[in-house]
Amino acid sequence: MNEKEKAKFLQIYSNLPINERKNVIIILEKDKEKQPISWDVAYIEIDKETELGDKILKKLIKLDLI
Repeated sequence: MNEKEKAKFLQIYSNLPINERKNVIIILEKDKEKQPISWDVAYIEIDKETELGDKILKKLIKLDLI
């Protein structure tokens, strides 16, 4: 996981209104099943540097959301 990209996400997340953090930011597909990912879930996964967090961060960058 790229530390610069992680830091950028964490900065954006920290500036979000608390109510916004519950909203879905992206939808990941796994085995043809759609998984909605909220800002809160993204934060937890990216902060802990999990495999899912890495996928979330890459997709957010690809979509120019961060």
